[in-house]
Amino acid sequence: MKRGLYRKLAWIGIGKNRRLYTPYILTCTGMVMMYYIVLFLSKSPLLDQMSGGGTISGMLGFGSWVIAVFALIFLFYTNSFLVRRRKKEFGLYNILGMGKRSIAGILCWETLMIAGIAFLTGSVSGIALSKLAELGLVNIIHGQVNYSVSVSFGALAQTFLMFAGIFLLIFLNTLRQIHASSPMALLRSENSGEKPPKANWIPGISGVLLLAAAYYLAVTIKDPVTAFVMFFAAVLMVIAGTYLLFIAGSVVFCRALQKNKNYYYKPNHFVSVSSMVYRMRRNGAGLASICILGTMVLVMISSTACLYIGAEDSLRTRYPREITADICLNDTAHMRSENIDHLRAVITETAKKNGTGQINVMDYRTASCVGILKEGRLKTDISAVTDFDAKTYGDICRVYMVPLEDYNRMTGTNEILDRDQVLLYSYRMEYESDSFAVEGGNTYKIKRIVDQFQLSGNPAMDMLPSVFVVLPDLEEGIKPLQAIEDSDGDNTLFLHWFYGFDTGIEDQKQQEVSEKIHEQIRSLSMDGRNGIYSYSCESAAANRGDFYGTFGGLFFLGLLLSLVFIAAAVLIIYYKQISEGYEDQSRFEIMQKVGMTKKDIRKSINSQLLTVFFLPLVMAGIHLAFAFPMVRKLLMLFNLVNLKLFILVTLISFFVFALCYALVYRITSNAYYNIVSGVKEDLRV
Repeated sequence: MKRGLYRKLAWIGIGKNRRLYTPYILTCTGMVMMYYIVLFLSKSPLLDQMSGGGTISGMLGFGSWVIAVFALIFLFYTNSFLVRRRKKEFGLYNILGMGKRSIAGILCWETLMIAGIAFLTGSVSGIALSKLAELGLVNIIHGQVNYSVSVSFGALAQTFLMFAGIFLLIFLNTLRQIHASSPMALLRSENSGEKPPKANWIPGISGVLLLAAAYYLAVTIKDPVTAFVMFFAAVLMVIAGTYLLFIAGSVVFCRALQKNKNYYYKPNHFVSVSSMVYRMRRNGAGLASICILGTMVLVMISSTACLYIGAEDSLRTRYPREITADICLNDTAHMRSENIDHLRAVITETAKKNGTGQINVMDYRTASCVGILKEGRLKTDISAVTDFDAKTYGDICRVYMVPLEDYNRMTGTNEILDRDQVLLYSYRMEYESDSFAVEGGNTYKIKRIVDQFQLSGNPAMDMLPSVFVVLPDLEEGIKPLQAIEDSDGDNTLFLHWFYGFDTGIEDQKQQEVSEKIHEQIRSLSMDGRNGIYSYSCESAAANRGDFYGTFGGLFFLGLLLSLVFIAAAVLIIYYKQISEGYEDQSRFEIMQKVGMTKKDIRKSINSQLLTVFFLPLVMAGIHLAFAFPMVRKLLMLFNLVNLKLFILVTLISFFVFALCYALVYRITSNAYYNIVSGVKEDLRV
């Protein structure tokens, strides 16, 4: 009998509080659905048949863990609204003679009902939409469409276990709160924290300083590698600074409004400001959460969309020619013109035999090494390169030394350099010195910083920034580097010859020509007379699928996670409005008795919401603006250098997000108005 009573009371409690529980159940359902879909896609056999499918599967697997962790944190957060609202009801049960164990029975049934509804509807929705999501993913990555429908029972089982664990933890946390509170404390829970908070400048100033430091990092970092190293530190600083600023700063803000007599002593401002000042410390955390979620969505969508739209540009940066041969040679003797002419002739003849010509030819030799480049001096000491700190890391780069003869041939110029002069081009970094020197070698004056250089794919593939130095005599210039060895006794100087060209033929034929050239170079390397140490021959066409698969997968995952974060922000906003509506209901009832009209209530609500509601959006926009330089440098690691595209995508993302935010404001303000004005009946027990 008791068990039936607990089940009935649990169902009645959910029904009577459906204004609170319906969004919560929908959110749980959405989390289950999204988690299953991501797991289903990560295990999809269709990805195994696609180019780049393994990479996408790994990214989606990582995304499933992100959703799981976020679901745990967020459902705990939103459940706190429900518990706070229901504590008065549980306190009443306790006073009427129901023990804490009986209340635990009701909570157990509520948890089972919500979990059952969420898993059942979420699984059904996930199964129904998983094929649509799969088709969307395949379309994004330019794969082959398969219309067969399947269900992943492994993904279903993993989803059930994951969310069963989450709901169990939520249930235990609720029991802890109920058990630790007396009946009177439960009855008065809605009025707890009603003392006006004091303005505390220390957390507010700390928040400003943290944000200022994060902004400074974002706008002063000059190279992509340092941006990558410092990105997560900057993110943590922004999160901590935002919470401190909103929690402490919002109290100071409301106090300042109270001191402004011309603003405060007006009917539409007096009630709203006096209500806000009592709860701004608590709601500051909610506003900060909305701001952080909004910033995450904006950064994620703008960056992944930009990567996907600019995938072809990134592909051609990584593979500047349709076919590129990279041959690493044993010594400087094999770098001389006679040997290079022979290698070039073999590649040219192979291309002709396979029915293609050569246009936009790229042809040059380099000697490259890694070192610390500071104030124009390259330090190649191995211990200094490997034992670095975060500050030194920004000075590490790869230096490519190119003979003047090859530079003039590529550019069609007739540059003349003295023995102590060089030309210089920097990639992903700013070169600020007027000289260049190798430690232990000659010091060169920089005759000119060139604006463009025909890069091979290696600098684009390398995370390190690069410097190209055009030397009048390559053999003379690299002598100090030839004796340097690493800890294994291998020379750290690499001698390369790059040869690439476009064909103008279809992708399949390009791949065939590339494979034939690769076979010819392999034959030459086995001969041994050409001094070939290692080699590769790459085709842009052969790697196009991997590029679109990787960037398309990132974009798709960004879309899914953005939907999850947007739903979370909307739910926080909704519960914020509902909980504040119930708290302010008695105040507005009193004000209506002394003459406040419905129109005055609407004005007061608009004043309150407009005062604080758009602060997270404004702050998210500021975060995005300061994050822009750092995110741009991170995109450069993916070979995306189209600044105009990134600016346009970022602006469109913010504009669309702002429209959605305004729509949410409109809907939730109506919910708040309906509660405080008595337009709809309160659904509480």
